[in-house]
This record gives sequence, structure tokens and C-alpha cells, in this order.
Amino acid sequence: MKETIRKDHVIENFFGVEVADPYRWLEDEILPDTKKWTEMQNERTRALLDGQVQKESINKRLKELYDYEKYSTPEKKGDYYYFFKNDGLQNQPVYYRTLSFEDDVFEVVLDPNQLSHEGTAAIMNISFNHDGTLMAYAVSYNGSDWEEVKVKDLKTGSDYPETLKWCKFSSFAWSGDSSGFFYNRYPDPLTVNPGEDSYYNRVYFHQVNTSQTEDELIYEEPDRKERIFYPSITEDHQYLILHVTLGTEPVNEIYYKHLTDSDSFKPLIEKVPAYFTFLGNDGSTLYFETNDCAPKGKLISVDLENPAQENWKELVSEKDDPIAFCKMVNGKFIVCTMHDAHYKMTIHEKNGSLPTELPLPDFITINDVKGTSSSPEMFVSYTSFLHPLKVIEYDFNTGKLMNVFDKQGSESTEKFETKQIFYPSKDRTVVPMFLTYKKGLELNGDNPVLLYGYGGYTACMTPSYSPSQKMWMEQGGIYAVANIRGGGEYGQEWHRAALFEKRQNSFDDFIAASEWLIQEKYTNSNKLAIMGVSNGGLLVGACITQRPELFGAALCLVPVTDMLRFQRFTVGRFWTTEFGNAEKSEHDFKFLYSYSPLHNVKKGKEYPPTLISTADTDDRVVPMHAKKFAATLQEAQSGNNPIILRVEKNAGHGQGKPLSKVIEEEVDLYTFLFKELKIVFKES
Repeated sequence: MKETIRKDHVIENFFGVEVADPYRWLEDEILPDTKKWTEMQNERTRALLDGQVQKESINKRLKELYDYEKYSTPEKKGDYYYFFKNDGLQNQPVYYRTLSFEDDVFEVVLDPNQLSHEGTAAIMNISFNHDGTLMAYAVSYNGSDWEEVKVKDLKTGSDYPETLKWCKFSSFAWSGDSSGFFYNRYPDPLTVNPGEDSYYNRVYFHQVNTSQTEDELIYEEPDRKERIFYPSITEDHQYLILHVTLGTEPVNEIYYKHLTDSDSFKPLIEKVPAYFTFLGNDGSTLYFETNDCAPKGKLISVDLENPAQENWKELVSEKDDPIAFCKMVNGKFIVCTMHDAHYKMTIHEKNGSLPTELPLPDFITINDVKGTSSSPEMFVSYTSFLHPLKVIEYDFNTGKLMNVFDKQGSESTEKFETKQIFYPSKDRTVVPMFLTYKKGLELNGDNPVLLYGYGGYTACMTPSYSPSQKMWMEQGGIYAVANIRGGGEYGQEWHRAALFEKRQNSFDDFIAASEWLIQEKYTNSNKLAIMGVSNGGLLVGACITQRPELFGAALCLVPVTDMLRFQRFTVGRFWTTEFGNAEKSEHDFKFLYSYSPLHNVKKGKEYPPTLISTADTDDRVVPMHAKKFAATLQEAQSGNNPIILRVEKNAGHGQGKPLSKVIEEEVDLYTFLFKELKIVFKES
């Protein structure tokens, strides 16, 4: 018998269509009924998961697999190399520096674990002045997108007294004299209307060792309050560049000003429906990566003396493989491309002459490249489904590649293999999918499969390592990643193929991947689980409401589920360039309503076992999405399959999450999967 739950008579009219919203009260986090309901949900979830006999074995094995040294990509500033390192099970990686990697003597620069006893303080952004004597760094607490910025003197190791507030995804651009830096932030919430604390982004100059109240306003556009300005500075400290964006659409404008010029910014690139990423400069010649008239990307130069579009020069032309990202190092273009959703790297001279390809392994993701325009070396990090992040150094003088850190994770990958297949979607579009599993797999139609997808915002689901995925494969599971439309795996056209009214293509691609895995005898519906995070949570929500019989379990994590009201909360307004706006357009309302997970739950249907997650301080995808979806599914569910909600405390959307919380969550997720797919954990 179902529990009685509060249902309000809330009806909203969208262009003549009346839409009920009985659980709107769950949008109010401070409402006593919401708090009580949330506590009850967590109690039910804990009762279900904590009683599973396999939970302790899963916990033990995950901790063993996470306990290895993890490094970030080093960068050289002044005399030192700087990098993050986690000794194994530390909640947050520690920031170190060293004069030489050969000495293996690492000095602690910043330990975020000392900033919060729960490990919930995370370093999100670091920027150095030109000689590496000063460092600005941003700290996020409890997973929030909001950050506090501090400045550290790297000679003394001490912080200056000021703390900069109201920063979110901010950029820092140090002045040539190191007196301070340009940065973007939002206004004090007390100075704007309620709900507008993420509007009116502005650029300021902060002078080191002064109060934030003394910061100089450099640029604002109060009449266009939704625009965001990201400052960067050329390495010669001659020009200040602004990347100007609106929402999450991959389109931006470029403004600039000469730092000796008293005039304000001049538009350099505007009203061009494309993105432009500043790479570097030679005097008045600026270099950009762009997809202007090149959906898969190209490199151009723009001369500030002749900036008209007809004078732009194409340096590296569009190729069959889309550009993932570029850097300028050692006076050369480092171009990372994606070939069928895995990475290649080439080095180009500035004139775009015949490139050199670096001999890197197959089926990898290049995580980062570090180096300056004049440095004789660059550091490259990459990962795969079978190996943690690996860091190598490339010497431009010799052309040699060398390992940087000796201990870079477990090497015991010979038991597993990754292969890539291509399957047809509903409209016959060919979609790639990675499959990773234990060698010698028998295609008996009864293997447990965990299928992951995302499908939005040009995000690319390329190979990456996870200890939990390894544990899954050790136990006989297959880990599958479908590169569905909506991502950027094949450039801007792949993204646009699932924008707005075409969003159903993403869901069709994911459903087709599921059907292919069953048809090809990898698994069956009872052994097939699907997982998605954020926009991927929307994907999972849409698929279980459209094809509930196809899946044996679902992990719907920090999802977007209310497609009619998402724009009303925190940064949801940015997403209208991806999804549309049901309140402003009848056209948008029709297609959003047709797939919105919350509004397509049907009473009396049997939905698969589903774990929905959120976090109490998620200020990106607010908890109401998960809560309203869980309440709606629970009330509609006809069978005995559990629909449970996991609400994490003191956590946000996932960024900067302490490792202890990561492991706790993954233990819960896999305990749920092992239970629902009837997998017996085998001790090694």
C-alpha cells in the first residue's frame, strides 16, 4: 500500500494546455513538509541499501582501487613546477611544487584538506603572475559553484588578508607589473533584486593587499544583464581580452583593449554565430580557434591593425576530425582532435605547415596540455578506460616523450579490453559506442551491462578511467559508453542534431544502444542498467519514461527533469539556448512537454528499479528536479520495483566532491545495481 503524500492543486496554463504540478511544494527547500519528506526518503534509501550483504565487500574493494597516487598536469611558473597530487585516499588533492622532478622533493603550496575538516573545500581555479611569485586561487565549499578568491605570496607562503566574494567560474588575468589582476564577478546579492544574484557580471581590477571594496570597475553592460565576461591577458601583457558569452550556447564575442589605452574595450569579433577561443598573440596578431564556417573547427589569425572579417587568415583548416581543444606552446599550435570520440594530438607551425603527430596510445582522452609560448617543453596528460591519468613530458628540442611521475596508478589492465562498435539509431544515423570488459567475455545474452550517456552541450563522452568501473568489470560486468547526438564528438553538427525540438534524437540514440546490446547477445533487459548525470540524468529520466520495459535498473543522478520550469532556478536560464523555453514559446512548450521526464510519468506503469540522486546544496541543478521526479514515479509505480531518492548533505553538483563522499556514493550506486541485477559479489 502506497504512503499518503501531500498533493497540492496546482494547475498552470501553457498556451491553452493545463498542466498539473501537485508536488510544487517540493521546490521550497526550507518548507517543513519538504524537509520531513526528504528525511523520510533518505531513511527509506538507507534501509534498502544498508541491509545488503554485499555492500561491505563493494566498499572494501572500491577503497582498495581508489588508493593510488594521482597527479595533475604540471605547469612551470618561475623556477618551480606546480601540480596537484593525491596520496591515495585524501579527500582533496594537495597542491605542490618542486624545482625538479628528478629530486622527488615536493613542497606543499596549498592543502585544501586543512580548510574544511569534512574535506568539502575544493580548489577550483589557480592563476599566477608572470614571474610565479604570486598566485590567485578560488575555493568552493560544499560543492557550490560560488567561490571565494584568495591571493598567496609564494615567497613567504602566506596569504594576503583580502577575500574576494561573489565569484562563479571566474577568470583571472594578472597585470604585467604584478600589482593585481583583472577578474569577473557578480554583484553583492544585497544590491540586486531577489533571484538576480547571477546577473550583471562585471570585470574588476583587484590590487593585491587591498579590500575588495576598493576594486576598480573595468567593464559592465547593465542593459544586457545576462552576459558574462571572461578576461584573459596576452603573454606580452599588451592586450586585455574579453570572452563575452550568453548562456551555455557555444557562441561568444571577443572584445579587447590595449592596456596603455585609456579607452574602453573595442569589439573585435561580434555578431558571428560561432565560438572563438583566444590562443595567444604575436604583437597585434591574435590567434583563435573557431568553428566559424567550420563546424569541426579551424585556427585563424586576426590582425588588430586590419580586424575586418575579410582580413582574417586561416592557418589550420577544418579536417574530418573535429578539434577538441588547442594550445599555443613553444611558438607552435598544439591541436587535439577527436577521431570517432577518442583523441589524437598534432603539432603545427604557425603557418599551418605539415603537422607532426605525437605517438600516443589508441582509445584515450587527452586531459590537458601545459606550457607557455616560449617554453622548450610541454606536459600532456591522458587517460583511458583501462588506465588512470598518465602525465608525460614532450621535449621540443629532441622530440622525445618521457614519463613524469613514476607512480601513476595501477598497471593491472591486461585482464580487460576496450573495443569500439558502431550501431544504427532509429533514423539510421550511425552512432559509436565503447565497450570495456574482461577478456574472454562470452556473448550469452546474460552479462550485466552498465550503459552511460550524456548527449548535450557539446560535451564529449570520451575514454576515462574510474575505479568503480574497474570493480564492475572485475565482477563480470560490461561498461558501455554511447556517444549519442547532442555531444560534440563529431563537431557542432553532432550537437545541433539534438538541439531544441531535435532532443528526441539523443533519447533515440540511447535506446538504440540498449537494443543493440540485447540484440547482439551482450545482455538482456533484466541485466541492463543505464546511468546518466545532470543532462545525462535528463537522458535517463526520458528513457525510463519512454521505454520502461527495456531496462533492469536506472541511475538518474542530479538530473534535470522539469523541462517546463528549469529556467526559473539559479543558472537554469543559461540552458534555454540548449533546450528552449516553455514559458515564452508555444513551439518550445510542445516539444519540451512531449519528453519532459516529470510530465511523462504514467500512473499504473511498471518502471524499472531506479535510484535518483541530488544534493542539498546543489546550486546548478536544484534538488527540486530529483525530488518532484521521485515523488511522481513513486506514486505512479505499479509493480514492486523500488524508486528511491538519495539526497546528499553538504554537497553540490559534483565538482570538488571529497573522495570519501565519492566513494560513499559509488558504494550506494553499485550496491543498488548488484541487488537489482542479481549480481553476486565474488571476492578476488
